[in-house]
Amino acid sequence: MKNKATYNLLKTAQGQLNKAIQMMEDDRYCIDISNQLLATVALINKANKQVLQNHLYTCVQKAAKDNDLEPKLEEVSALLDKIIK
Repeated sequence: MKNKATYNLLKTAQGQLNKAIQMMEDDRYCIDISNQLLATVALINKANKQVLQNHLYTCVQKAAKDNDLEPKLEEVSALLDKIIK
């Protein structure tokens, strides 16, 4: 496992998503379910940020040292297109 902190964020998000599913099954108040989902999304976004930062400081940095940066820049650019629509 590369990053325990990111792993822990994802496991927490998984627990929160399971809680949201349980809340739906229990016919809980819609706003409460939505708040649970927003908290889950926030954790997933934070984990994704950590994954991308790790990528920059490992894979992209290595590609720069190896003079093979262009493919990594294209990957990051394509990902930014997905994130920022």
